[in-house]
Amino acid sequence: MSETHSSKTIHDRNGMNLERLTRNSTNRAAAPLTRVVLVAATLAAVALGGQGSVIAQENPAEIERARALRMKLQKGEALTDDEQAEVEERNRARELRHSRQKGETLTADEQAYLDRYQGKKGPVPPPRDFTGMIPLTELGAQTYKGEDGGLYGGGRNEPPAPHRAAAERELARITPLDSEGRPAKDGKIVFLSIGMSNASVEFAQFEDFAKVDPRKSPHVVVVNGAQSGRAASIWVDREMGLSPWRVVEERLKLAGVTTRQVQVAWIKHAQGNPRQLGEFPAHARVLADNTIKTLHLLRERHPNCRVVYLASRIYAGYALTPQNPEPYAYEGAFAMRWIIQAQMKGDPQLNFDPAKGAVKAPAVVWGPYLWTDGVKPRADGLVWLREDLRPDDGSHPSGPPAQEMEKARYRSDGDAFNFTGNDSGRRKVAQLLLDFVHHNPLAARWYLKPTEQ
Repeated sequence: MSETHSSKTIHDRNGMNLERLTRNSTNRAAAPLTRVVLVAATLAAVALGGQGSVIAQENPAEIERARALRMKLQKGEALTDDEQAEVEERNRARELRHSRQKGETLTADEQAYLDRYQGKKGPVPPPRDFTGMIPLTELGAQTYKGEDGGLYGGGRNEPPAPHRAAAERELARITPLDSEGRPAKDGKIVFLSIGMSNASVEFAQFEDFAKVDPRKSPHVVVVNGAQSGRAASIWVDREMGLSPWRVVEERLKLAGVTTRQVQVAWIKHAQGNPRQLGEFPAHARVLADNTIKTLHLLRERHPNCRVVYLASRIYAGYALTPQNPEPYAYEGAFAMRWIIQAQMKGDPQLNFDPAKGAVKAPAVVWGPYLWTDGVKPRADGLVWLREDLRPDDGSHPSGPPAQEMEKARYRSDGDAFNFTGNDSGRRKVAQLLLDFVHHNPLAARWYLKPTEQ
C-alpha cells in the first residue's frame, strides 16, 4: 500500500476503509516501512475520528493518546515497541467493542481480553443501583469534599438576583435574525448544542420533540452540534484544527441557518477517563478550564450567542468502563458551578457585558440538572434505572449509538435513521430539556410562542 493511498483512506468518512486499514496495521509480518505508514494512518484515523466511523467509538482519553502518538510520528520520531504494541492493543479492543455494540456475543477469550485492556485504564467500581451521594440540588447546607450544595452555591438552586437580572438583559436582546445577523421579522433564533456522545443522542431526541412541539415559536430552530467521541479537550484543541466546530458549521448549513443566527446554546461537556487527570477537584478543574475555552470559541464563532445553559452528566453508577464512572460524573457538576460563580464574581475571562470591557463569553446559567442517585428518586421523582443506560457500557443513555445516528441523521437527504430499541434514557434527558424551555423563565421567553408565555 502506498503512502498516498494511506492518506486517502484516513479521510474516508464511511469508516469501512478506516476499519480495514486499522486491522491491517496489526500485521506484525508487514515490512517495517509499510508498518510505520499503517500505524501512522491508524493513529491519524483514530485521532481524527471521522463522523459516523467505527473510530468515533473510542474513549476520548484514548483518542487523545492516539493523537499524541500521531504527533510523535509527524515529528519524524519512531514509536517504541511498547507504543506500537499499545496501538495494536487499542485496535483489538476497539474491534471487540464494536462487535459487542452490534449485538454480537464475544467469546470467553475475547471478553477476557477486553476486560484486561479496560483494567489497564483504571479500576471501575462494580455497577450499583445507587452510591449514597446526594444530588447537588438537594445537598443544601451539607458539603461534599468541601463543596456546599445548590446549583449556584450556598444551597441555592436559582441564580442570585444580580446575575438573574444580568442574564435577563441578555435574553431581552434575543430576537429573530436574518442570515447576516440582522433583526428580521422572518428571522431565526438558533438553539445549538455542544458536547460529546451522550449530549448528541439526548439533544437529537430533543430535536424530535421540538419539531412537533405546538408551543415552540416558529422562529426557533434547534440544531444538534454535539458529537460522538468529542471530549471537552477536543473542542478546544487548536493543534487538531478545532474539527468539531467545522462539523457544527455543516449541521447549521444543513438546517438552513448560519453562525450569526445562533443566540442560545446548551453545553454538556465531559473529559474521557477523568481518573487519569487526578482525583477531585483536579479532574473537575480541567473540565472547567476546557469548558471556559469552549465558551470563548462559541462567542468567537457565533458572535450573537447571548446565553448558554450548562449541564453535567447523568448517573454513571452502572458504568462498565473507566470512560466516566462515578463519582466523576457527579463531580463534574461542580466544574459547571465554578464557571457560573466565576462569572457572577466578574471574572474578565467570562465577561458578557460590553460596558465592563471586552466580551469574552455568553452569559451562563444552569440548564436542567440531570443527575440523581440511581434508583433513589430525587424530589421531582427522577430516577436512573439500569434499563435507562446502554447495556454495553452503562455510561450512555439507552438509545442509538451516537456515531451511527449522526452518520445517518445529519446528511443532506434528511432523517434516515430509524431506531426501534429502548431509548428511555435519552428520552428522560430530552423531556427534562423540553420542560425547562417550557417553564423556566430564563428560557421560555425566547422558546415559546408569545401566546404561550
